[in-house]
Amino acid sequence: MGARILVAEDDHKQAELVRRYLEREGHACVVVHDGRSAIDEARRRRPDLLVLDVMMPVVDGLDVCRVLRADLDHTGDVPIIMLTARSTEDDLLLGLDLGADDYVTKPYSPRELVARIRAVLRRGGSAADDSGVLRVGELTVDTVRHEVSMAGLPVEITPAEFKILAGLAASPGRAFTRQQLLEQAFGFDHYVFDRTIDVHVMNLRKKIEVAPARPRYLLTVYGVGYKLAEAVADAS
Repeated sequence: MGARILVAEDDHKQAELVRRYLEREGHACVVVHDGRSAIDEARRRRPDLLVLDVMMPVVDGLDVCRVLRADLDHTGDVPIIMLTARSTEDDLLLGLDLGADDYVTKPYSPRELVARIRAVLRRGGSAADDSGVLRVGELTVDTVRHEVSMAGLPVEITPAEFKILAGLAASPGRAFTRQQLLEQAFGFDHYVFDRTIDVHVMNLRKKIEVAPARPRYLLTVYGVGYKLAEAVADAS
């Protein structure tokens, strides 16, 4: 069954080409050409995935991402793929820091974008194949409901952050390299940087740790990567 996909791209010709490719894949596609329309359409229909151009008129893509991620009741967990002509590492990481799940640099082919969309949708639905609840200390990762809580309180995280955290929580105490965590979150190598994982880990620490600078759950393994603590002592 196809997904509902919202494409926000100010290049009308490219947007129409993407729409045709997506509809050929069986998806329902709505196209808008500015950031304000992207926000309104996402709130009105809540798509299964949003393709978001960074450089758009009225409201740019980064601000759109920021607004939608803050709208926890409606659009906070919608997967977002950013389209950007800014190819520097800092620019790409900024989008991930705001909550984007993936990015494609311009110029891009519609076939590449469709492949990325397919991968993100597959990741978003894969948790339904698992069962059980993963617990470490007061941290709970529900792989069926795709929910995270800390000390009984819900934690809002992005789909990519969930995949990373669920992978770590499934093997507490095991050290994962950044490359392993990239594969866990993104499914395949597509020119992402090691620092991508560092940004996601930093964001996760802000959400699950009492003191992110002194983490008790999401630990750094120097020279390797990261792990989730096997057991967590009382904070006092």
